[in-house]
Amino acid sequence: MAREEASAGSSVLRALRVVDAVAAAGDGVTAKAIARRLGSPLPTIYRVLATLVEEGYLVRMQDVRGYGLGYRVAELHAVLTAQVVPHPAVVAILQELHADARAASYLATFRDVDVVIAHVEQCGAHPGPGLRAGEPVPAHATAGGKVLLAGLDGPRLAAVVAHGGLARSTRRTLPDRRALDRELMRIRSAGAAVEVEEYERGVAGVAVPVRGPGGDTSAAIGVVVARSDFGARRWDLEDAVRVAAVRASRALVVGSGAAHAP
Repeated sequence: MAREEASAGSSVLRALRVVDAVAAAGDGVTAKAIARRLGSPLPTIYRVLATLVEEGYLVRMQDVRGYGLGYRVAELHAVLTAQVVPHPAVVAILQELHADARAASYLATFRDVDVVIAHVEQCGAHPGPGLRAGEPVPAHATAGGKVLLAGLDGPRLAAVVAHGGLARSTRRTLPDRRALDRELMRIRSAGAAVEVEEYERGVAGVAVPVRGPGGDTSAAIGVVVARSDFGARRWDLEDAVRVAAVRASRALVVGSGAAHAP
């Protein structure tokens, strides 16, 4: 039984690595290229590919004689995004914030110990680099993430930081736990967090907490703009985000019985 379980686990891991390899290579990658990339026997890769195509995780592309990601992957991402979708009233507030502040707006929340983007409002004129609904972001490197960290008690904060780590996205990312703790103290005092090229170069933003029905931080609303625009607009952006967060907090209190994420 133990040998069968080990074999099954190995097969699952191999299949996941094949999907990752196809995603990294893009449409049209061949079985031989995947086998070389993974260091696996070609007959084994063919068997795994056949199973993944049959289950919809990959597609066999006739025009380019290779493989690509299947539509089942997109379906799974849609399901994940739906699990963190905000209350409709909060979505409307984010839309108004995006238009009024002339900046990409977003809502960040926790999904277990990960900080994920629950919703983004952006456009060609006001994009939100690195912000994609349903995807995690480094909590210590983003304004919304730092707001959420600042609302945690000691043990929970330690667990979240241990899980996510403190990897540096840019040279401006907070380098260690001591620097993070000092930053979180400032955020608790000011009621707002700022990021300046901590997650992506050329990008800056501000975020504030959204309070749930119990008064605790349940989410964070933020905006991001080009670093070159942030200095002149910083306080106007913060004022707009604070107003939006108050409105979102009230919406959550009113709609606390609704079946939506914060």
